[in-house]
Amino acid sequence: MIQNNSSKIILLLLLVNINFYTYAYSEVMILSKCINSRDGFIKNEYIIDFEKSLMIRNYIYDNKTYKKYKITDLSIKKKNSIEHFIYEDKGFFLTDKIGYPQFFTQLIFEKNNKIVQIKTVINNEVGISKLSTCKKVEIFEKES
Repeated sequence: MIQNNSSKIILLLLLVNINFYTYAYSEVMILSKCINSRDGFIKNEYIIDFEKSLMIRNYIYDNKTYKKYKITDLSIKKKNSIEHFIYEDKGFFLTDKIGYPQFFTQLIFEKNNKIVQIKTVINNEVGISKLSTCKKVEIFEKES
Protein backbone atom coordinates (compact mmCIF):
# COMPACT_ATOMS: atom_id res chain seq x y z
CA MET A 1 0.00 0.00 0.00
CA ILE A 2 2.83 2.41 0.87
CA GLN A 3 4.70 1.55 -2.32
CA ASN A 4 1.56 2.22 -4.38
CA ASN A 5 1.09 5.67 -2.76
CA SER A 6 4.74 6.58 -3.24
CA SER A 7 4.48 5.63 -6.93
CA LYS A 8 1.50 7.94 -7.31
CA ILE A 9 3.35 10.78 -5.57
CA ILE A 10 6.40 10.35 -7.80
CA LEU A 11 4.20 10.27 -10.90
CA LEU A 12 2.37 13.40 -9.75
CA LEU A 13 5.65 15.22 -9.10
CA LEU A 14 6.93 14.26 -12.54
CA LEU A 15 3.77 15.58 -14.22
CA VAL A 16 3.91 18.84 -12.26
CA ASN A 17 7.63 19.20 -13.03
CA ILE A 18 7.02 18.67 -16.77
CA ASN A 19 4.30 21.35 -16.77
CA PHE A 20 6.63 23.89 -15.15
CA TYR A 21 9.38 23.30 -17.68
CA THR A 22 7.42 23.21 -20.93
CA TYR A 23 7.46 26.72 -22.28
CA ALA A 24 6.69 27.77 -25.81
CA TYR A 25 9.01 30.41 -27.19
CA SER A 26 8.14 32.35 -30.28
CA GLU A 27 9.55 35.38 -31.98
CA VAL A 28 7.74 38.48 -33.10
CA MET A 29 9.42 41.09 -35.29
CA ILE A 30 8.02 44.62 -35.42
CA LEU A 31 9.04 47.01 -38.19
CA SER A 32 7.82 50.50 -37.34
CA LYS A 33 8.00 54.04 -38.71
CA CYS A 34 8.21 52.67 -42.24
CA ILE A 35 8.63 55.20 -45.04
CA ASN A 36 7.29 54.46 -48.51
CA SER A 37 8.73 56.35 -51.49
CA ARG A 38 5.38 56.39 -53.36
CA ASP A 39 2.79 56.98 -50.64
CA GLY A 40 2.56 59.01 -47.47
CA PHE A 41 1.57 57.56 -44.13
CA ILE A 42 0.88 58.87 -40.67
CA LYS A 43 1.52 55.32 -39.39
CA ASN A 44 2.99 52.36 -41.28
CA GLU A 45 4.11 49.26 -39.39
CA TYR A 46 4.51 45.53 -39.96
CA ILE A 47 4.23 42.89 -37.23
CA ILE A 48 5.60 39.46 -38.13
CA ASP A 49 4.64 36.58 -35.83
CA PHE A 50 6.93 33.71 -36.81
CA GLU A 51 5.15 31.12 -34.64
CA LYS A 52 1.73 31.86 -36.13
CA SER A 53 3.19 32.44 -39.63
CA LEU A 54 1.31 35.73 -39.78
CA MET A 55 2.09 39.26 -40.96
CA ILE A 56 -0.08 42.13 -39.75
CA ARG A 57 0.25 45.53 -41.36
CA ASN A 58 -1.23 48.55 -39.60
CA TYR A 59 -1.31 51.83 -41.46
CA ILE A 60 -2.92 55.23 -41.64
CA TYR A 61 -2.68 57.16 -44.92
CA ASP A 62 -1.87 60.84 -44.86
CA ASN A 63 -4.55 63.08 -46.44
CA LYS A 64 -2.84 63.41 -49.85
CA THR A 65 -2.41 59.63 -50.34
CA TYR A 66 -5.91 58.89 -49.04
CA LYS A 67 -7.49 61.31 -51.52
CA LYS A 68 -5.39 59.88 -54.37
CA TYR A 69 -6.66 56.33 -53.79
CA LYS A 70 -10.21 57.32 -52.83
CA ILE A 71 -10.77 58.76 -56.34
CA THR A 72 -10.41 55.33 -57.98
CA ASP A 73 -11.54 53.01 -55.16
CA LEU A 74 -14.43 53.93 -52.87
CA SER A 75 -13.67 50.99 -50.54
CA ILE A 76 -10.33 52.54 -49.47
CA LYS A 77 -10.09 53.31 -45.76
CA LYS A 78 -7.80 55.93 -44.28
CA LYS A 79 -6.92 53.66 -41.35
CA ASN A 80 -6.61 49.91 -41.90
CA SER A 81 -5.10 46.67 -40.70
CA ILE A 82 -4.29 43.81 -43.07
CA GLU A 83 -3.34 40.23 -42.20
CA HIS A 84 -1.53 37.78 -44.48
CA PHE A 85 -0.03 34.38 -43.86
CA ILE A 86 3.72 34.10 -44.35
CA TYR A 87 6.13 31.30 -45.15
CA GLU A 88 9.91 30.99 -45.15
CA ASP A 89 11.91 30.42 -48.32
CA LYS A 90 15.73 30.52 -48.37
CA GLY A 91 15.96 32.78 -45.30
CA PHE A 92 13.28 35.20 -46.52
CA PHE A 93 9.72 35.48 -45.26
CA LEU A 94 7.09 35.98 -47.95
CA THR A 95 3.40 36.77 -47.63
CA ASP A 96 0.87 34.61 -49.37
CA LYS A 97 0.28 35.51 -53.01
CA ILE A 98 -2.09 38.39 -53.67
CA GLY A 99 -3.70 38.34 -57.11
CA TYR A 100 -4.28 35.87 -59.91
CA PRO A 101 -1.99 33.07 -61.10
CA GLN A 102 -0.71 35.10 -64.07
CA PHE A 103 -0.23 38.26 -61.98
CA PHE A 104 0.47 38.37 -58.25
CA THR A 105 2.43 40.26 -55.61
CA GLN A 106 4.06 39.24 -52.35
CA LEU A 107 5.79 41.19 -49.60
CA ILE A 108 9.30 40.01 -48.67
CA PHE A 109 10.85 40.33 -45.21
CA GLU A 110 14.19 39.31 -43.76
CA LYS A 111 14.96 39.03 -40.03
CA ASN A 112 16.61 42.19 -38.63
CA ASN A 113 16.36 43.95 -42.01
CA LYS A 114 14.73 47.39 -42.16
CA ILE A 115 13.79 47.05 -45.83
CA VAL A 116 10.42 45.67 -46.93
CA GLN A 117 10.44 44.48 -50.54
CA ILE A 118 7.65 43.67 -52.95
CA LYS A 119 7.81 40.82 -55.45
CA THR A 120 5.68 41.22 -58.56
CA VAL A 121 5.15 38.33 -60.97
CA ILE A 122 3.54 38.87 -64.38
CA ASN A 123 3.38 35.82 -66.70
CA ASN A 124 6.31 34.18 -64.85
CA GLU A 125 8.46 37.35 -65.12
CA VAL A 126 9.65 38.26 -61.62
CA GLY A 127 10.46 41.76 -60.42
CA ILE A 128 11.59 42.67 -56.90
CA SER A 129 11.77 46.24 -55.64
CA LYS A 130 11.97 48.14 -52.38
CA LEU A 131 8.56 49.04 -50.96
CA SER A 132 9.43 50.61 -47.60
CA THR A 133 12.37 51.42 -45.37
CA CYS A 134 11.60 51.17 -41.67
CA LYS A 135 13.38 53.26 -39.07
CA LYS A 136 13.01 50.72 -36.28
CA VAL A 137 13.20 46.90 -36.16
CA GLU A 138 12.58 45.05 -32.91
CA ILE A 139 12.50 41.32 -32.27
CA PHE A 140 10.76 40.03 -29.17
CA GLU A 141 10.66 36.55 -27.75
CA LYS A 142 7.28 35.64 -26.36
CA GLU A 143 7.08 33.13 -23.57
CA SER A 144 3.95 31.16 -22.83
